[in-house]
Amino acid sequence: MTELLTAAQMKAIETAAISAGEVTGLELMERAGRGVVEAVFEEWPALATAPHRAVVLCGPGNNGGDGFVVARLLKEWGWEVEVFLYGNAEKLPPDAKANYQRWREMGEVNPLYPYAQCMSKAHETPITLIIDALFGTGLSRPFTNMRDKISTLQMAGDLALPHYANPKMVCIDLPSGSCSDSGKTIGKKDPFLSSIVGHLTVTFHRLKQGHVLSGCADACGNVVVKTIGLENFRRTALNIFGTDVCQLNNYLVFPLSISYHDTHKYTHGHALILSGGAGKTGAARLAARGALRIGAGVVTLGVPPSAQMEVAGQITALMLKRVEDGAALEELLQDTRINALCLGPGMGLERARDLVPVIFKAGGGLKARPTVLDADALTAFADAPQVLFDMLHENCVLTPHAGEFARLFPDIAEKLTATPTKGPAYSKVDATRAAAKRAGCVVLFKGADTVIAAPDGRCSINSAHYERSAPWLATAGSGDVLAGFITGLLARGFTPMQAAETAAWLHVECARSFGPGLIAEDLPEELPKVFTALGL
Repeated sequence: MTELLTAAQMKAIETAAISAGEVTGLELMERAGRGVVEAVFEEWPALATAPHRAVVLCGPGNNGGDGFVVARLLKEWGWEVEVFLYGNAEKLPPDAKANYQRWREMGEVNPLYPYAQCMSKAHETPITLIIDALFGTGLSRPFTNMRDKISTLQMAGDLALPHYANPKMVCIDLPSGSCSDSGKTIGKKDPFLSSIVGHLTVTFHRLKQGHVLSGCADACGNVVVKTIGLENFRRTALNIFGTDVCQLNNYLVFPLSISYHDTHKYTHGHALILSGGAGKTGAARLAARGALRIGAGVVTLGVPPSAQMEVAGQITALMLKRVEDGAALEELLQDTRINALCLGPGMGLERARDLVPVIFKAGGGLKARPTVLDADALTAFADAPQVLFDMLHENCVLTPHAGEFARLFPDIAEKLTATPTKGPAYSKVDATRAAAKRAGCVVLFKGADTVIAAPDGRCSINSAHYERSAPWLATAGSGDVLAGFITGLLARGFTPMQAAETAAWLHVECARSFGPGLIAEDLPEELPKVFTALGL
């Protein structure tokens, strides 16, 4: 796992380092600028071999200060550099102003507007690099002044015209206009007035939440993290923020033993997955196959009478039990070997309303059984979500997609989808944490930026972006397989948080391993290949 910081957390680490006398703000700015130049030359080695031309767009804060450092370093490297400032140089923060003055000893600073008078398209050397140093992690206001935004983005667009040799856009910290905590664009959403889109984003010390959340992640290009000498203060963040530090779920973090020495099938758990009626059993069968493939020793499908023949004709390694109603389910649950449950995929709303309360009845150890609730098991309680929350226990995992989340947590969803008017904006991390606290159990909020949170505030993001991008995972039934993966791991004895995080990571790995053309049925069958690649 890798820590993901918010703007406030990053600021606190920098402040702690400066207060301890380890470094000055000016030194941090110098290191950041050097890190950007290093990252540029590492990304495009050809740029280090001959002089080129760069345009540096500096903003009114410390991000702009980083830009002035980059401009100076590129100038020292022999580049032609043009610098444009958005804002008033006299109002720059002290460290940014110091670097502004150092640059002024080497070159001019042009006002960003009107840019047309500041640049010559007939210049002999084409622009090969644009540095976006307008706004970084500390953006707290909308960049929505229509004149400002249109002019800035028009400038970036003009610079990208063929006669400018299609320059590379490099963003310092974040694409300007993005919120580092939420990944959202601050201010009114408009497809023509969005955040700047980069080819490369260079950030410092640690990734920020926004880098791996949809929106900003789609605009960053490649993201490189450069050290600026704050490693000794890693523990400071944990001490200050504790479980508030969100994690990037970027590799398999829990040992997944698949050894079968001196064991039998029930040693590895018995998962029960309830199905819907005839013609609606596919989702449950997908979940069941996922649970079996990920390592549950036994998986039983509980089906209504109308679906028995259909399911019997479709399964082999899976077991089948007739579960007509609540009484039948209660009887089946007397089998104490059943140690994990999954309800919802293709279940039907009426059947979900009837059977979900049965599994949470007190007595007989039923209440503590790890349980995954997905799809219809969530939607069935959309009219009275608190009824569901009152039944849940800490061993449950809820796996809503955006629509199901909005039905269960309408007020939280409203905050999440509202257009942010200031930063930091309310993020998917904030929303999932709030939902987990309200529900009293782990919530896995699905998406390309799946967020997983526990009631105690622990949180991780399973981001399918950058090198882990798997857009073909957006296919019917993939969420049912994910529910099955979680259920199978719960049956194996994983805690709810561990099961959700591990399942989400493996879900993406299976999609990446299979590649384009994936359908949901392929996901469980890809697990053995993934396990082998992991050396399990």
